[in-house]
Amino acid sequence: MGFFGRLATLIKSNLNDLISKSEDPEKMLNQIILDMNAQLVEAKKQVAIAIADEKRLHRQWQSEKAVGDEWHKKAMLAVRAGDDALAKEALQRKKEHEQIAKAFEDQWKKQNIAVNQVKAALQALNNKIGEAKRKKDVLIARNNRAKAMQEIQKTMGSLQDTSAFDAFSRMEQKIEQAEAEAEAAGELHEEYSGDVLKNKFARLEQTAGADADLEELKREMGLIPAREAAVPARVEAEEAPMDEAEMAELEAALEELKKREEMAKG
Repeated sequence: MGFFGRLATLIKSNLNDLISKSEDPEKMLNQIILDMNAQLVEAKKQVAIAIADEKRLHRQWQSEKAVGDEWHKKAMLAVRAGDDALAKEALQRKKEHEQIAKAFEDQWKKQNIAVNQVKAALQALNNKIGEAKRKKDVLIARNNRAKAMQEIQKTMGSLQDTSAFDAFSRMEQKIEQAEAEAEAAGELHEEYSGDVLKNKFARLEQTAGADADLEELKREMGLIPAREAAVPARVEAEEAPMDEAEMAELEAALEELKKREEMAKG
């Protein structure tokens, strides 16, 4: 498994551990980004080491190639000097350095390919982390909206519980019943308080005015003849005999009136 394969496994294991332990998605996402950045820093270090190795191999290749070229020049110098034996030794040394240079060249080319690959992988990882950072705020917003919707649904669920409304309705009915009982008690108190005559006169005054208004309206609409001039006449109305309670009430009222007049005079 290559370096980036191990890095991906490490990141995945860390994320799974965070997911299993975290209960707050927002905190988890922030921690994931922090871990990704830490892994990116580590990846950059490894890529830098790979690049340094590639440059070292390239320098060693160039160095051995330059040494081989120097021995080639020395072989030419020995030939000009007429020393073929020395020229052969120089060529032999040149060949040795060319072989070493070829080995360094092969290693450098392989390292160069590997460096280009890890650079591309590092760039891809950097892009992924950048994308994750951009998506993080969106995911946090979605999580917050989901939590808000859960609270709304919870509130709506509690509103669907009719127990509170039923209790409110019962209280309303209880109050209406209390009002009706109080009104009935008032009527009974008024009826049996002994002030019967006063109550009868009050009711008579209330209905008399309404009857007069109704008669006037009918006359205005032409439903009944217009009122004729009244002819003075003495009509004696028979008074309805009063019962004992009414007589007692009347006597009590007269007695009270008499006392008030005496008090006023005194």
